[in-house]
Amino acid sequence: MTKDHAVQKPSRWLQKILVNKDALPESSSERTTTRSIILVPTRELAVQITKFLNDLLIYCSNDVKVANLAGNVPMQLQKSILLEKPDIVVATPSRALAHLESQSLIVYNSLETLVIDEADLILSYGYEQDLQKILTYLPKIFQSLLMSATLTKDVENLKQLLLRNPAILTLHEEKEDNLLTQYAVFGNRQVSFDLCYIETSCVLNSELPLNSRYHIVQEFNKGVYEYIVATDEGDFKSEQDTDDELDEEVLEDSESNVDEEVQASKKSTSENKSKKKLRLQKKDKEYGVSRGVDFINVAAVINFDFPTSAKSYTHRVGRTARANQKGMSLSFVVPKELVGQNKNVTCSTAKHDEKIYSRVEKKQSLTNSVIKPYSFEMKQLEGFRYRVEDALRAVTRIAIKEARLKDVKTEILNSEKLKTHFEDNPNDLKILRHDITIHPARVQQHMKHIPSYLMPKIAPPSGVNSTQDDNEDLGYIPFHKNPRNNHKKRLSKNRHKKRKNDPLKTFSIGDAFSTNKKQRKK
Repeated sequence: MTKDHAVQKPSRWLQKILVNKDALPESSSERTTTRSIILVPTRELAVQITKFLNDLLIYCSNDVKVANLAGNVPMQLQKSILLEKPDIVVATPSRALAHLESQSLIVYNSLETLVIDEADLILSYGYEQDLQKILTYLPKIFQSLLMSATLTKDVENLKQLLLRNPAILTLHEEKEDNLLTQYAVFGNRQVSFDLCYIETSCVLNSELPLNSRYHIVQEFNKGVYEYIVATDEGDFKSEQDTDDELDEEVLEDSESNVDEEVQASKKSTSENKSKKKLRLQKKDKEYGVSRGVDFINVAAVINFDFPTSAKSYTHRVGRTARANQKGMSLSFVVPKELVGQNKNVTCSTAKHDEKIYSRVEKKQSLTNSVIKPYSFEMKQLEGFRYRVEDALRAVTRIAIKEARLKDVKTEILNSEKLKTHFEDNPNDLKILRHDITIHPARVQQHMKHIPSYLMPKIAPPSGVNSTQDDNEDLGYIPFHKNPRNNHKKRLSKNRHKKRKNDPLKTFSIGDAFSTNKKQRKK
């Protein structure tokens, strides 16, 4: 079942909940009980589903209540929410299992519907054992809805475990031809930085808190941010390519080991990073943006680091060209002979780009899709390259550390949980507000704006008229920027100089009498 149809599905079983509650008398205790559980892989998706359900129930919010257990709220506070027995519970499998084991969530006699959204992604997060334990706390008879974008072997096993004689609904969207235009650029890492110089953007990664991640996604969907730089940090089983997808037997042995090499390289890099202990905050294991989160009106997807599998490429590119709208994807592929040229900006998985790209081409050819080479003139980027190099030099460890500390500081100041603490301890709030960085990073103001003469001729900068002629007569341009200010500086300098003629020595009565006569005649 596709994602668009999966979002429309809740309206039907919400109606079922309302009908069953209306059939019961108002004095019955069965009216206040948990009837549905929705299991999702990521916290971002849980927040989006909760908001979507609350929007649907805006006119009957008193009759049907929804509780989200996938947030950062401690379990003790969530137990008080579960005491009210909400009709619908949205949670990740790990959090739902924790409440079922602590008996703060009891649904053995009341559960009517179990919904598992993005089932293949849930299994790739390692929730298979949690799902098996959750089934032991559920009644024998209930309705199950299993939704998945791909049907893998794990999903088939879960279907046999959870469903009995299921009705399989396969939905195919009617798509027009050539809605998605795919491009690829072969070159070193410097070319990717030259082509992807963005003035203003927002960052989305697993180190950010859940509320910040959800706020960034909402602001991007509203159009506040035009560019979002998101990290795809998942090492999932469902994202790896299988041997069945390889066509030629010769390439089976060589390409089947690519995923293992990629995973090994990722493990080595993660071990090196853990030894350095440079991270200020632990990564959220329940983070994911390549799938499971709804991004609205995505015009283009740029694979700055090429994906580690063909499946991952398909899921990334699938973020654009939705709802019969056109989209574009641009992927940067580093050839094997160019890997490691720029050590400061190199990526550990770049050595596998060519092999995975050949696999992606074969998979796209099955759907009559072609990845075109992105053509551009290298001469147009030569004048712009020094600005990119200045920007790369400005990104130092101190600058990254200060940016992270600034984010942590704003999170602390805007935290609702710490409001009572700051009211009781106002000195802590004063110290935090007046905290000054010991080693401030150098902020280059000229890097915020790009002059028109540095921009390539492909596209004009934002706010500049593209029809303006560069050879237009601009008139007289003075050597100094502000001649008025220079004139004032000269006057101020002349005031302090000594005069050649002293008026006290050269003054006479005859001179004063002659000047008075001239003024009377006028």
